[in-house]
Amino acid sequence: MAVKKLWTIDHACGHTRSRSLRPSGRPADRRAGYARWLADRDCTDCWRPSRAEDTEVKAEWIAKQRAAEQAEAEAWSEQYRMPPLDGTDRAVAWATRCRHQLVSAAYTALVVEGTTSEAEWAAIEDATRPLTRAGWWLDQRDADPADLPELLEAASAGDRPTENPHF
Repeated sequence: MAVKKLWTIDHACGHTRSRSLRPSGRPADRRAGYARWLADRDCTDCWRPSRAEDTEVKAEWIAKQRAAEQAEAEAWSEQYRMPPLDGTDRAVAWATRCRHQLVSAAYTALVVEGTTSEAEWAAIEDATRPLTRAGWWLDQRDADPADLPELLEAASAGDRPTENPHF
């Protein structure tokens, strides 16, 4: 006798659905376990709306987090007299957060946990001010904070070839 392919599933939401488990690609010896797993979950009709609610809640939470990060980054920029960045509105907002995160983490790595003096840090901080291109800060968003002095030095070298020498 062949292992059954059509299963009646009593879902956690209270709905009962018949489901063919053969098209799922499950081998015969794994269908019963999969049917139990499905029974612990809501049916598709109940799951989709709840998923949309979860997505909306998550999107709202992310928006609040971004707004808080943005406010913190802008307050930091004002406190440390960082100039506004150049670029599109979206790039500037993101790069402002990236600059804040990188420079703050670099201060912790180099001064608080490292051997850099406050006077040496002041020079590093001053070197960040001329870099107002949002794209530069976005490019450095995954950089190791301890590498910030070297990155700033490379950015200010000015003798690098450009990507397109005609522009």
